[in-house]
Amino acid sequence: MSDNHSRINRRTVLHGVGVAMALPWLESIPVWGDEATSSDGSGNPPLADQPTGFPKRFAALFMGNGINSKHWWAKGAGAEMELSQSLEPLAPIKTKLNVISGLFNKHATGVGIHPGQTGNILSGAALQRGAVLKGGISVDQVLANRFSEETTMPSLVLGCEQPITGYHETNFSMAYSSHISWQDANSPVPMEVYPSLAFDSLFDNQGSKRTKSILDRVKEHAAQLNRQVSRADQAKLDEYLTSVREVEKRIERTREMKDRADDNAKDRGRPAITMKRPDNGLPEDIREHMRLMGDIIALAFQTDKTRVASLLLCRDLSGLFYPFLDVRTAHHPASHDDQSDAYERVSRYYVSQLAYLATRLDAMPEGEGTVLDNSCLMFVSNMWSGSQHDSTKLPLLLAGGLGGTLETGRVLDFTKSGDDKRKLCSLYVSLMNRMGVKQDQFGDADSSLTGL
Repeated sequence: MSDNHSRINRRTVLHGVGVAMALPWLESIPVWGDEATSSDGSGNPPLADQPTGFPKRFAALFMGNGINSKHWWAKGAGAEMELSQSLEPLAPIKTKLNVISGLFNKHATGVGIHPGQTGNILSGAALQRGAVLKGGISVDQVLANRFSEETTMPSLVLGCEQPITGYHETNFSMAYSSHISWQDANSPVPMEVYPSLAFDSLFDNQGSKRTKSILDRVKEHAAQLNRQVSRADQAKLDEYLTSVREVEKRIERTREMKDRADDNAKDRGRPAITMKRPDNGLPEDIREHMRLMGDIIALAFQTDKTRVASLLLCRDLSGLFYPFLDVRTAHHPASHDDQSDAYERVSRYYVSQLAYLATRLDAMPEGEGTVLDNSCLMFVSNMWSGSQHDSTKLPLLLAGGLGGTLETGRVLDFTKSGDDKRKLCSLYVSLMNRMGVKQDQFGDADSSLTGL
């Protein structure tokens, strides 16, 4: 039996008809994430000793085309940190936040606009023009390769906007505009844009089993486990199962939309994903789509199904619309007026997606802290200014403390540090090392980020 298989078998899991549902940390289980054998030989988890250390997680959230720089700033530190209008959604977690400015991705400058500024946002690699894709492995996949022996899913690679094909006027493939996660120099990681399929992969839903609630399928084992754990853990277990069911109900609606889209696509003789929203089966309301993807990442992190995720909230050259923000043009043309009040509302909306995921993780107890305390969520865009296509510095936010290895509640400005000391890839080296994935260099960086 492989070491990986052994680990997975020992993990605390609710079993049911065709489903294995990983559980979050419970204080009554002696080793975090392990399923020990009880003293009576029943195989039910015994009551508590002390949990071991907790896994560290990383997620990258990407917004294309920059932000409204006029309203993108922070001052002070900790609970006294003052946040700009666009960053205000992060106020509830500002003590667990790092607002970073001045970092840049060298190989995304001086190469032309859009695809060449995007496809290497997580790799720092020089991209090749023309028909052959060539860049570099992204930081999330370096981490995924390291943790693949410890989790059932190496990573979650999600998106809220379908990829586009063809070539940009700069002769870069549009694949670079559509993907931020790359498994190697030549291949993006397939990105899941359908919430129902992402949810099904998380809970091993297959075939007709998708039509029956996960909770119904595991209720017998859940009741058995409930009798074994402490009262505090009973409350945690109930809260967890309730949150899964709430997400599942919303997923059911999106599954129906996708099934109808697939049927319509067959009649038209083309894949559903090539059609425009909502004919392609994606949620018409982008707010629901993004929240569902955030919920799926939160559940995956809480249950240690994976420790690595990327979420492309919108791609570069995005065509998303925001009628709920009273913005009349699509995302990309709106970014060409990036100092406007309308684009400030767009910027703030995307920051709120980071805030949503961060607060969800911060509400999940894990030992004396929370899942957020053991995670690092990174929000980044490929430009500072969409109107200028300026990538000489990037907007970047970090939420979470990576198990106490990353100081938080700070405003860090590397603008005047010199190009060698403000490399985005130096940040990635620092984060990987803090997660136990030792790296001397990555992308264009051969050192950690001084001052982090």
